[in-house]
Amino acid sequence: KGEILRCGFGNEFANEDPRCPGSLPEGQNNPQVCPYGLYAEQLSGSAFTCPRSTNKRSWLYRILPSVRHKPFTPMSCGDLTENWNEVEPDPNQLRWKPFIIPKSSENKVDFISGLHTVCGAGDSKSRNGIAIHMYTCNTSMTDKCFQNADGDFLIVPQQGEILITTEFGKMMVEPNEICVIQQGMRFSVDVFGETRGYILEVFGAHFELPDLGPIGANGLANPRDFQTPVAWYEDRTVATGYTVVNKYQGKLFSCQQDFSPFNVVAWHGNYTPYKYNLENFMAINCVAFDHADPSIFTVLTAKSTRPGVAIADFVIFPPRWGVADHTFRPPYYHRNCMSEFMGLIKGHYEAKEEGFPTVYVCAYAYTCTSAHIYMYMIVYIYIYIPCYVYCVRLTETCHLHLYIVALLLVLTAFIVLICKSLWIKASAK
Repeated sequence: KGEILRCGFGNEFANEDPRCPGSLPEGQNNPQVCPYGLYAEQLSGSAFTCPRSTNKRSWLYRILPSVRHKPFTPMSCGDLTENWNEVEPDPNQLRWKPFIIPKSSENKVDFISGLHTVCGAGDSKSRNGIAIHMYTCNTSMTDKCFQNADGDFLIVPQQGEILITTEFGKMMVEPNEICVIQQGMRFSVDVFGETRGYILEVFGAHFELPDLGPIGANGLANPRDFQTPVAWYEDRTVATGYTVVNKYQGKLFSCQQDFSPFNVVAWHGNYTPYKYNLENFMAINCVAFDHADPSIFTVLTAKSTRPGVAIADFVIFPPRWGVADHTFRPPYYHRNCMSEFMGLIKGHYEAKEEGFPTVYVCAYAYTCTSAHIYMYMIVYIYIYIPCYVYCVRLTETCHLHLYIVALLLVLTAFIVLICKSLWIKASAK
């Protein structure tokens, strides 16, 4: 696509738009007069006194400062919520049918108005918890941007590519890629048709690469494969008003200003948006017997204050070889102390395909300690949450039935019988 991106996870980056050479100050962050008369502005992603290894901040050099806007006023939240008391708890296994994308000829829906909260736990006010959303949209955001004061967005496109313009530059994100827009960063989303995907939102923590332990120095999601945009700016006055939408304590607020917020000519720091192609994930798997725990497929984790326990783990089940010997083919039956949310990126759901006649995107929730069996055969995302999850979009759910497991058992037995028959015939010869 001709994109220019910088590689590395959590690196210190420094770049400037080539249209303004020398726009990045040398030797200091906040000179009395910045090059080109720019304004220096720091965006912090951690407390000032955090240890150096976890301290996140970037310096932005912009044409006009972000503070130049009118007061924020409340606006409709639509289907966005974090009020988990709206529905009664349900310990059953749940499945959502595909979220319908509105036709642009009937109703124009952009990224913000197309957000639908599916489930979540915790509270953005206490800076602890998560929310899971779907987005369905058909129209680009025009003279409008979004910022999340509550936490980080991990965006997973399922249908349609999205062009994300941020204060740090632009990123094209396609299905089977993910991107992370961290807390406080302003961004706008352009779409090119009917578009849909998932969003994992975490409060009070940032995503990190999981520790590899005995795996060693390489494997899973390698740092070099993460990509960060380079500086790009527009010096644009919007006489009719530019809308900034702010998600704050679970509610939406908007304000007006007369210029584009994407006016950052240069920046440096380690607090940035980034994207990652899931095809680059180096899967680790069993080669002898049994199934390893699905934590070996963790791409990113948002750690909690308890060692070894995450607020949320982002896990994928990519295509790979399974070569275990003397092992029951489907992964083990399971009751987990962590709640799980699973979404389909591509492929077919083999257990109940007739429920999804046109598109095969769907989502599942396995609440804390509910019995289930892992479905590793197609490309899924998994999100592990060490707490109860409250589902708020129950109007589009249906329960998983035991026949799914029964079907798997029958298929497995049938395959075993065929293999045994072929082995007997081969031995007779």
